[in-house]
Amino acid sequence: MRTINKAGYRFLLAAILIAASAGRANAEPQRKEYLSEAEADKIRDAGEPGPRIVLFAKFASDRIKKIQYEFAHLDATDEKRSERLNALINSYSGCIDDAADLIGIGVEKQQDIRGGMKALQAGIKEFLPYLQDLSANGKERETYKENLDDAIEATQDAAKVIANAGKELSPPPVRRKPS
Repeated sequence: MRTINKAGYRFLLAAILIAASAGRANAEPQRKEYLSEAEADKIRDAGEPGPRIVLFAKFASDRIKKIQYEFAHLDATDEKRSERLNALINSYSGCIDDAADLIGIGVEKQQDIRGGMKALQAGIKEFLPYLQDLSANGKERETYKENLDDAIEATQDAAKVIANAGKELSPPPVRRKPS
């Protein structure tokens, strides 16, 4: 039988610790970087795609309101304003993209996502005109134009996903009165 010297023992111990920590890191659920802890908890607790879509639509609406607030309270001396605007626009895009992805999953699994689709569709009717107006008439457009164009594209893509999903979903069950 062969014995392990101190250097071999340390190497073996280090390899075991590295493998254990790597496994633990992969086991932890990923949190979207644009969501707060409370928002991530709500998404995780919602479970089904339908309620998650509603939450993502609400979070996207919150981001739009924050963007509107930023523009209503412009401060020329604020050096971080463009960073905040870009972060909010990216966060909005993430919410819209994730909601659209969940619609695709819901359609694929034939889950009831109609409530989520309605909530997102209602939001898009408000979001898209605002974003397009911002793109045409917004102050300091050059600082956020690229991210804004991405947000507009994500919103338009989500609208297309909703339209296609409406065609692909099976009709809701018809409830008959007991006779």
